[in-house]
Amino acid sequence: MTEHHRVAIIGAGFGGIATAIGLRRDGCDDFVVIDKASGVGGTWHHNRYPGAECDVKSHLYCFSFEPNPRWSRRYAAQPEILAYLEGVVERYGLVPHLRLSTAVQSMTWEEDRSRWRLVTESGEITADVVVSAVGMFNEPVWPTIEGLHDFEGPVVHTARWPDDERFEGKRVAVIGTAASSVQLVPELAESVEQLFVFQRTPVWVLPKEDGAYTDEEISAFLDDPEALAALRQQLTDLVNRTMTFDDEELIRAAAENGWRNIDAVTDPEIREKLTPTLPWGSRRPLLSNRYYPTFNRPNVELVTDPIEKVVPEGVVTADGTLREVDAVVCATGFAVTKYLSVIDVVGRDGRRLAEDWADEPRAYLGVLAAGYPNLVMLYGPNTNNGSIVSMLEYQAEFAVRQVRWMTDEGIAWFDVRPEVVEDFDQRLQTALDAVEVWKAQPDGYYRGPSGRIVTQWPHTMLDYEAGLRAIDESILETRRTAGAER
Repeated sequence: MTEHHRVAIIGAGFGGIATAIGLRRDGCDDFVVIDKASGVGGTWHHNRYPGAECDVKSHLYCFSFEPNPRWSRRYAAQPEILAYLEGVVERYGLVPHLRLSTAVQSMTWEEDRSRWRLVTESGEITADVVVSAVGMFNEPVWPTIEGLHDFEGPVVHTARWPDDERFEGKRVAVIGTAASSVQLVPELAESVEQLFVFQRTPVWVLPKEDGAYTDEEISAFLDDPEALAALRQQLTDLVNRTMTFDDEELIRAAAENGWRNIDAVTDPEIREKLTPTLPWGSRRPLLSNRYYPTFNRPNVELVTDPIEKVVPEGVVTADGTLREVDAVVCATGFAVTKYLSVIDVVGRDGRRLAEDWADEPRAYLGVLAAGYPNLVMLYGPNTNNGSIVSMLEYQAEFAVRQVRWMTDEGIAWFDVRPEVVEDFDQRLQTALDAVEVWKAQPDGYYRGPSGRIVTQWPHTMLDYEAGLRAIDESILETRRTAGAER
């Protein structure tokens, strides 16, 4: 029997949870939250590698409507963030709405019924509106290295870390030196016999103003909610000033901090290999106080020769050297430019999202894609900047407003006009092209197959929120339900 709901939310991370809470607050209780994982948390459920933590300060990396005065550190670690989300789900009564361990395999727009049909591993669900909260960090990327999966020991990805694997006393190869590696490498180095870190491109790693909150500080947050709100506003203002990457003085100061951080490496040859050649900000900014000192350890080797292949006993580089290891860890990130197209989505007239986005994903303010009615995307194309939790809240609020508007106005379906998306994308790309540091990275994280930047938002979070609030019926094609009056 097919299950029908007013709204189906795909994803039980920050975005999906914010949308569910918003719907309940707005009087809509007819929704489900579907997730392929066995628990809530999204990224924070899947990414359990040693050292996993946030790179946005804790008091900004939580819901504005559910501040957490009990964060133990200035940058929370994965277990604490996951516990926070699990607690929010319980407190807001979302458990009955969850459909966990349920992967959405496809979703198809049914024009005659003005609804979506979702095929899942557990059966079919239909919904008037779909909110996609699958985000960017959904599909892990495995490196294309000859023989990788013929290796005789364990081969793991940081995004799918096995709970029972610690690698103590073993020889381990870590492939990749981006965000997850910067957090993982210092943790592994303390317990393994030998650690080989295979680097292709050196990254900027700035000092992390981290540390535990004292009992007195936590008590002060508990006693004075206004002080906690003021701290959050201060952090928000800071992000809005710094994350547009258009302040030359800020970029210069960040680079100087990076140089000083690299000075922790005592060997000049290793220090040179770790020194970035691209300007700060051209790739995702990273923070760590422990990463660079790790390369002073006798059991850690930085390898910059390209990997030629993996053989059953280890990793062979282009110079012919075999480094024998017991395990291989791939810290190689995600297919960040696919977004919702990781699911087979069929819209109006049989069009497919994966085909429409083959060269580059594009959507109006990252939330509306032409040809896919009654679909709102969270953490969609070009919405990555600042604190993603704040951005997700703005998007969730928009999704809730759309559902309320449809109900109040008798709207059967809405779809953003193609020319609106095209005009927005052209203006967006002009703004993105004006960010000098991003020009220095012609490929990689931020860019789709076409070469366009498809992940980043070039303005402030305030600008983004204002843009969402300005969306009205004029940019939409709509059809009203039978009998609905204009």
